[in-house]
Amino acid sequence: MADKPRRPDLAAMLAPLLRELIAAEEPVLAAHEVSMWGYVVLSALDAAPMRTQAALAATIGADKTRIIRDLDELQQRGLIERRPDPDDRRVRLLAITEAGRAVKNAVQAEIQRGEEHWLGVLDAEERRTFLRVLSRLSAGEPT
Repeated sequence: MADKPRRPDLAAMLAPLLRELIAAEEPVLAAHEVSMWGYVVLSALDAAPMRTQAALAATIGADKTRIIRDLDELQQRGLIERRPDPDDRRVRLLAITEAGRAVKNAVQAEIQRGEEHWLGVLDAEERRTFLRVLSRLSAGEPT
């Protein structure tokens, strides 16, 4: 007879929380007229200001053709710039604009205020530990 597992699987513990977090973000994104993918794009471009479409897609885990509609919308709103790569005119270089950074920062601040609903149950040390460990795990760092 096999031993019983001592804890639920990580996905079983994280999935309900992730669903709640995403649901809490949806009205924030809607208020700023940004899709979830649009916010992901703005965040990635803010972290590394100049990227090709292919590099951006790889970074955010999206198919490069899948994000074209989002890139079009962001560009039309003046939140990103797309210009030809001088070394290869078939390639588009992407950059966040100041307006894009302002939208991304506003969305992020509002989302993080909402996260206090969950983080508020932790004391200061638990919060620091949780955020540090989550950052390591989400970055794919070995434990």
